[in-house]
Amino acid sequence: MGYCGPAKTTMRHIRQIEPGSMTSYARGAEISRRFWQPRRRGGPGNLEEAAEAFVPLFDQVVGDQLISDVPVGFLLSGGVDSTAMLGLAVGMTDHPLSSFTLGFSAPDIVDERPYATLAAQRYGSQHHEMTISAADFADFLPKYTWHMEEPVCEPTAVALYYISRLAKDHVKVLISGEGGDEAFAGYPNYRNMLWLERLKGIAKPLNGTLSSSFSFLNRFIGSRKLSKYLPLMNVPLESYYYSRISGPNTFFNSHTSELYTKDFSHVANKEFSVRPVRRYFGNVGKSSVLSQMLYVDTKTSLPDDLLLKADKMTMANSVELRVPLLDHRLLEFAATLPDDFKVRGFTTKYIAKNTLRNRVPQEILDRKKVGFPVPFGSWLRVELKDLVHGLLLDRQSIARGYFNKNSIEKLISEHSLSGNFPKEILSLMSLELWHRVFLGSNTMSPVPDSQVSTVSVEK
Repeated sequence: MGYCGPAKTTMRHIRQIEPGSMTSYARGAEISRRFWQPRRRGGPGNLEEAAEAFVPLFDQVVGDQLISDVPVGFLLSGGVDSTAMLGLAVGMTDHPLSSFTLGFSAPDIVDERPYATLAAQRYGSQHHEMTISAADFADFLPKYTWHMEEPVCEPTAVALYYISRLAKDHVKVLISGEGGDEAFAGYPNYRNMLWLERLKGIAKPLNGTLSSSFSFLNRFIGSRKLSKYLPLMNVPLESYYYSRISGPNTFFNSHTSELYTKDFSHVANKEFSVRPVRRYFGNVGKSSVLSQMLYVDTKTSLPDDLLLKADKMTMANSVELRVPLLDHRLLEFAATLPDDFKVRGFTTKYIAKNTLRNRVPQEILDRKKVGFPVPFGSWLRVELKDLVHGLLLDRQSIARGYFNKNSIEKLISEHSLSGNFPKEILSLMSLELWHRVFLGSNTMSPVPDSQVSTVSVEK
């Protein structure tokens, strides 16, 4: 899955307390209870009422997070949320505001910097931008493992570390837009899955005729999207939507027999990673398809992946990160909205885009969402290929007895040829570095970054 799932850690008998919950101990007994979760009743009756409520609430939660005795800056992604928050901030303070972004010039990566620059120019922030190289990425990996404390495969976290390191020379607080996509359905997969489920509803009375027709058609057109979604036509949502958690068909779960050694195969349980997701689906089984997906993401990938890396990478540079869009008032409001206020036709995050239209340049409002791409896949194939081989195939790594050496060699070779396994490669590297940083004889101590050298790789 690329990260530890809900309440899990890499250490036996150590677990996390889930968000919105508390645990107490009395006379040797453990008592856990949930103290907060969004209510899904009593929302606005129409879009006009929702818009009238959304704008002042958005302004309020962002304004509250601007209160600070130290300089405040903005992480600009070139998207709607960060741009709208910057625009609001300019009107609420007399102090100059700083903004920061990071991008790449790789041919297969969308560069976010022009859109962030457009937003900064629109609102007059003191803008700073940077890029990192493959060497920067490799140099930080051991330190990244130290700060994350878990074998997390999150390449954007490395980029976030560098941009927050740049920011710390200018501000002490950063405002970021995490949570907006999970609250108001901003990711393209929400729209895609909604349309898939609607199509399945149409196809159901046809006894699979529509699905068979699409499969036959795809033999000739060879659409990658059709190839991705067609196998899901006869599968219920809760059996294929796993957020960012590894499902049964992901690489590590579908290649257990050849990938893992016999001594380690007993822990390669396909059901282990999906149990929490199924439990969460059980909590909202009567809700709409979109509400189910948003709930699962809010319980899994948002706290255990996105917010984990955001918090740890900024705190690694002694910068405080604030996320106004995760204010409980805004989340409670979002939970009451009908699906078509969030996804309407092919437009995601509809209410935010519609109501914040006057605050966001048209080029940003209409652009395709791309996230925060990092060209780590090509780096692992070219500039860092020696690091990949040296880290995953040396005696120390193989001696752990987790994976078959031949399978790892094959995976690396296939990625070198096709570039299809970047996350799998980086996941294995993160796992090995975690062992060396925390369990090895050369365990690193929390010293300043300038004094932390890369973990040695035994040839």
